[in-house]
Amino acid sequence: MDTRSYKTIHANKQTVERKWYIIDAEGEVVGRLCSRIATVLRGKHKPSFTSHFDAGDYVIVINADKVRFTGQKLFQKEYQTYSGYPGGQKRTLAKDMLTNKPMVILERGIKGMLPKNRLGRAMFKKLFVYVGPEHPHEAQKPELFNF
Repeated sequence: MDTRSYKTIHANKQTVERKWYIIDAEGEVVGRLCSRIATVLRGKHKPSFTSHFDAGDYVIVINADKVRFTGQKLFQKEYQTYSGYPGGQKRTLAKDMLTNKPMVILERGIKGMLPKNRLGRAMFKKLFVYVGPEHPHEAQKPELFNF
């Protein structure tokens, strides 16, 4: 009979260690990239993952304007916004969104893959998306994240 006791370790404020990761989005497929980033923001890549606590890491995404879509999504996918007023619904093609607001493509995709509660909103605040290769987070010494 084994007398060792095993305890499940839950992450909390005292035990969580947050890292800063940088991800280059150049040439990456949008949906696959978003799901991987959402996993890192949630903390599911860590062995100490706890579903009711935000144990995720900070993520910096660069080159958001160089992502790609598969198939005909670039010309067929539509992003909708609604102001709440009659006739206030607007639709934008992915092609136009990629030229005008490329950060929004990744932000909306990642936000949709996070929990829909205050925990998910806290996780989303750890995401930083930039169009070019520069970012203002050099002081945090981000590591390159390999998938």
